[in-house]
Order: sequence, then structure tokens, then C-alpha cells
Amino acid sequence: MTAPAATIAGVAAPAATMAGVAVTPFVPAPATAGGHRQTLLGFWFRRGLRWEAPTEDLVVEAGEDVRLLARVTWHEGRRDARPALVIVHGLGGCDAAGYAVATGRLALARGWHVVRMNMRGAGDAETLCPSLYNAGLDGDLLAVLAALAPHTRALAVVGFSLGANLALLALARGGDRLPPGLVGVAAVSPPLDLAACADAFERPPNRLYQAYFMRSLKAAYQRLQRLRPDLYERGRERGLRTIREYDEAITAPYGGYASADAYYGASSAGPRLGALTRPALVLAALDDPMVPADSVARWPLPLSGLVQRELTSTGGHVGFVARTAAAGRFWAAERVLAFLEQAAVRADTDSRMAART
Repeated sequence: MTAPAATIAGVAAPAATMAGVAVTPFVPAPATAGGHRQTLLGFWFRRGLRWEAPTEDLVVEAGEDVRLLARVTWHEGRRDARPALVIVHGLGGCDAAGYAVATGRLALARGWHVVRMNMRGAGDAETLCPSLYNAGLDGDLLAVLAALAPHTRALAVVGFSLGANLALLALARGGDRLPPGLVGVAAVSPPLDLAACADAFERPPNRLYQAYFMRSLKAAYQRLQRLRPDLYERGRERGLRTIREYDEAITAPYGGYASADAYYGASSAGPRLGALTRPALVLAALDDPMVPADSVARWPLPLSGLVQRELTSTGGHVGFVARTAAAGRFWAAERVLAFLEQAAVRADTDSRMAART
């Protein structure tokens, strides 16, 4: 099918084309259309955002020697009177990532408690839990949700990039470990096929991104190795040039996988979308340089209609730069909250109706 062209400052943007996939209207800020431009400008506009609201550190025991750090901002009054939004960062990120702060600020202003989760060993959790995270550790998110469930009547999750895959994986595999109050999940720029995304990083136009992430990953490994020389081999990161090489040499063996391909196959959420039984939004851009559009679009969705897959003609990778109420010109934050708020209202209505019968 061919999507209608969007209008950008009075100029028609190129129409997006993908057979059988609906393209969600998204009007980028003037002169910002294009995958690389949206990606880089998104980072630029949000790089200086800081979390300023009062925060409580929540440490969650998620298994043997696994302690997770979540930064929680509660509204005053009864905690169970408001829903809580759990925000999960992407590769190389942490609770202070610009997209996490932008989304959290908007959610807080709209009445949500905000929980910015750090994956194991990320950000300030590095010394708390000197361990490597990966895309398949959905049990960590389930542990955070379980810790929060007694305090609030409703929970929702939004994940970005690697955290988006993790959020969908938790929803697909969580089963009875999912809290009854989990009303929905949103996934922004999710790498639903990890192998395809690793290959995308190796395309010549994406060398800048790969070099950026490799510097971050290798530096993080070096810090962990110094903290736990008994667990991590010194120098294992040397000579690694690509994401796939890093996953083959470090992520897979330390994560319990036989190879990078085994890790990708076991941890990719795409093949599991059909198993989702709660509302979910999958939001991505057709021009995302790191997540091929086909790797998002090709997976069957459940017939229940609970899962919405929305693709925009532009937006890049966690870019979505546009005029919006969210800080950092982050349109995706506004779209995600609209979806999750609707899911929360629907869940509350269903609960009230069930109580009457």
C-alpha cells in the first residue's frame, strides 16, 4: 500500500510504502524529516534534559546477586489512587537518558507516578550490580513490576529500543508473573529481530552509530571487569569492531548463550507478538536506520486486536522530533501516553463492570 504524503511546513513529504502496513500520521518539525536527521536531532534536543522532581531509590532483588535500581517519583497522597509508568531505557542508556526524562516528565504532569528503571549494571546501578544486561532478561522487568504492584492500582510500561524489546518479551513470556494491574505496554523503536538489527549496524551509513555504541559497550565492560575481575576476563573486548562481534564474544557467553545467533533467536520479541494478551503499542519509523522496517512489520499480531502496530513515514530511531507537549520535542512520548491512558481507562471500566456482576 502507499501511504498519503505528510505535510511538513507546507511541503509534501515523500509517501511511505509498505505492503499491508498502515502508516501512522506523524508531522515532523520543519526541516527534520529523514531517518538520520530525526535520530541525531532527537539525541541533540534531549541531551541536556535532567530529572528535577523528588526521587526515591527503589532497590529490587531480582535473583542471586542481581539487584536492580529504579528511580521512583511518587505523587503526594495515596499511591494507589494513581497509575505508575515504568520506563525502560535502551542500549547504552540508563534512567537519565534524554528520552526517558522527556517521557517521565510528561507522564508526571499527566498524573502518573514515574519509575525509571535501570537494567542490571546500568547507570548508577553499576556498583550495585556489576553485571551485564541483555535483551533477554525480561525477568528483571517482571521483578520490578512485582515490587511496585502492591503500591499502585495500575501499572504500565514503556520501553525504548533494546528496552522496548525487553518490555514486549516480558509481556509475551510473563504469564502468571504479570501483575493483574498491568494495563498495557508501549514499545518505541523496538529491535524485534535482533539479528536483523545487528546486520543493519554494519551498513556503511550506520558506521557512526556502531562506533558510538561500541565505545560505550567496551567502556562499560572495562568498568565491570575492574569491579569483578573474578567474573569478567580482562581484555576480552579488545579488537571487537561490531555489535555482532561484541555479542559473540561477550553478551552471549556471559549471558548463558552458545553464540550471538542463539542469543538473538532466544531474545527477539518479534516472533512472540502473537502471544500477547494485554494491550500493547508497537511504534516505529519506516526510516529507522538501526531497526529495519520489515523487522517490525512482518510479525503476525493476535486476532484480539489488543496489539497496535504503528509505523510513521519518518522518525528515525527514538527520534520523532516534532511540535509536542513533551520536552525535547519528543512526539513519541505524547503518543505513548495517549495509548496507555486509554488502556488504563478501559481496564478500569472493565474492572468496575466485573465488580457489578
